Amino acid sequence: MRKILVTGAAGFIGFHLSRRLLAEGNEIVGLDNLNPYYDVTLKQSRLKILEGVGTDLKSVPFSFVRADLADRKAMEALFGENRFEIVVNLAAQAGVRYSLENPQAYVESNLVGFMNILEGCRHHGVNHLVFASSSSVYGANTRMPFSVHDNVDHPLSLYAATKKANELMAHAYASLYKLPCTGLRFFTAYGPWGRPDMALFLFTRAILEGRPIDIFNEGRMKRDFTYIDDIVEGLARILERIPAPNTDWRGDAPDPSSSFAPYRLYNIGNNQPVALMEFIEILEEQLGRNAIRNFLPMQAGDVPATCADVDDLMAAVGFRPATPIAEGIRRFVAWYREYYP
Repeated sequence: MRKILVTGAAGFIGFHLSRRLLAEGNEIVGLDNLNPYYDVTLKQSRLKILEGVGTDLKSVPFSFVRADLADRKAMEALFGENRFEIVVNLAAQAGVRYSLENPQAYVESNLVGFMNILEGCRHHGVNHLVFASSSSVYGANTRMPFSVHDNVDHPLSLYAATKKANELMAHAYASLYKLPCTGLRFFTAYGPWGRPDMALFLFTRAILEGRPIDIFNEGRMKRDFTYIDDIVEGLARILERIPAPNTDWRGDAPDPSSSFAPYRLYNIGNNQPVALMEFIEILEEQLGRNAIRNFLPMQAGDVPATCADVDDLMAAVGFRPATPIAEGIRRFVAWYREYYP
């Protein structure tokens, strides 16, 4: 039984990954600060499942630690009291639009907090740090599909800038201290137990309540929606692939996705962008109701389209996300109707 730290365990991806790792027989320490960025009750419901509440399990190897990544003393104590083989950092202040309103939250969680994770891994012999990056790092890039081999030097939001900074910080620690680090750029994760600030959740709630939905860029948007089970499958496989230095890496033609250090970056996306209007039509069909559409201009910090090149993920772990958008939305709606009867 391996001991694995999953930060953001009460969050959307952290919850699903923790459940998967528990089912595989690992001991999970889940950390979360349960901040009120969105409904804390939803986070607590996820934790109850991880703790085995309401199940027949007599003993669930899951322990929850309520702490903030930015609390240096709490993080030092956490690493000092445990011997983690793997650390999966999924905790972060998320959301492109919220970063325009509260930039300090992103500095504290995504920069100071990630620094504390790196220091904990460095000083306590962690074998592999896997951390969440984001498709938002591609920023002003327009060449599709987005490739981990392309430079990402023009972020359009502070959130994106902090995720790019995480990649750079991790590389520095991989180089200086030989800490194996893998960064995963997630593309618009969705599915059951999803985040209430994401489009699918917002649209579903508004349609069922008879309220208008806000459609940005006058509806001319495309997103590489990636179903949560595909995200978790990619994550679980990457945990087992500890990066080694790339002996072909060259400083005169640097490849951003790898390094002379034990460091790698991968996209996890569906590689099949869906037009926002098609997305809405599928959701309307599943709900049996039409949306009241409120068309708006592009929001600051947003991008018109995303699409992931996942060839490197496929080459590394033999997997590429493939859940059709209609099936993923159907499963989300079924969960939503059950959770909010």
